[in-house]
Amino acid sequence: MDKFVFALFLLGALCCCSNAVRLDRCGITRALRAQGFPEDKMSDWVCLVENESGGNTGRKSRQNKNGSYDYGLFQINDKYWCSASSTPGKDCNVTCADLLTDDITKASQCAKKVFKRHGFMAWYGWRNHCQNKPLPDISKC
Repeated sequence: MDKFVFALFLLGALCCCSNAVRLDRCGITRALRAQGFPEDKMSDWVCLVENESGGNTGRKSRQNKNGSYDYGLFQINDKYWCSASSTPGKDCNVTCADLLTDDITKASQCAKKVFKRHGFMAWYGWRNHCQNKPLPDISKC
């Protein structure tokens, strides 16, 4: 019985101390506004986030066909943008772990860099679910 209680305690501790959150549509919108994303593209960004990570800041994808992984709210790929090691690197000069926290500052900076270089076309979630389709209504956010 003591092992069971310990296991429950450990599980509870891991759950309560997680540094990732899941944001709903208005939570995504508020977080993106706080990071200075442009209002005229806000519905596109919200659509992208909803379709890439479901608003989960701690999401890590399954392995892609090329062996890479996608990280965080924006599902930023480790092949070019973030370092899977503990040393910041690649084009965003961050670790991939930096992209998995509830503080989306580094993830937002990196996403803006990806966007500046490639636009929304860099994200399949946006291409497949947002491009030329009705965008989320964020008018009440």
